[in-house]
Amino acid sequence: MAEILKIRPGDVLEMKKKHPCGSTRFEVLRVGTDIRIVCLGCKRDVTVPRVKLERSVRRVIPGEEIK
Repeated sequence: MAEILKIRPGDVLEMKKKHPCGSTRFEVLRVGTDIRIVCLGCKRDVTVPRVKLERSVRRVIPGEEIK
């Protein structure tokens, strides 16, 4: 069984596939069984089930590294 990713609000997720706007980075707004993220390219807000999101994440960039 795969390990649960440590995702916190403020983290940036780099995804495997591009968003329709062309960006691959999303900022985490809320964490739970569903994770709310916002695209850093077009600012679209999306709520995704955690299981589906974890499969499509390439890497997690902690919020402390960005600010």
